[in-house]
Amino acid sequence: MQRIVLIFGLIAGLIISTFMVCSISYCYSSGNFDGNIWIGYASMLLAFSMVFVGIKTYRDKYNNGSISFGKAFKVGLFITLIASSVYVLVWLVDYYVFVPDFMEKYTSHMIEEAKKGGENAEEIQKQIKMMQDSAKLYETPVGVILLTYMEILPVGLIVTLISALILKRKNMALA
Repeated sequence: MQRIVLIFGLIAGLIISTFMVCSISYCYSSGNFDGNIWIGYASMLLAFSMVFVGIKTYRDKYNNGSISFGKAFKVGLFITLIASSVYVLVWLVDYYVFVPDFMEKYTSHMIEEAKKGGENAEEIQKQIKMMQDSAKLYETPVGVILLTYMEILPVGLIVTLISALILKRKNMALA
């Protein structure tokens, strides 16, 4: 199981990190953050397809074609944790080395968008408060790590749950 988890976790981490670095580079240099969230979540789903492939590979090659929901979830969870950790580590390097003022640029953009969107003053203030709170968390590495895990981990857990439900299969051997 360890080999499967490590291989598919690293592949998923590489996929999502590559997309993240490319999209952040584009957003940061152009100042255009519009649509980036959709690209980000689509790339997460693409990367987390490795969870499905990893569980299926483990079930078919190493577990005689059967796997319980619990075991499938465990395999998927470990793949998700490895991929998410790679993503977080790459973001830490990218953020602190290459785009240290990313949060300021992103916060400014989101506040401008709220103002342009015709929101009322109360909604704009809520948006500003939310962005300021997020920016405050970004002042420490622990805050950056927590927010980054909160961004990716739920997607991976949902894919893991769905994959485990689809791929669970009882042993078909006759007694």
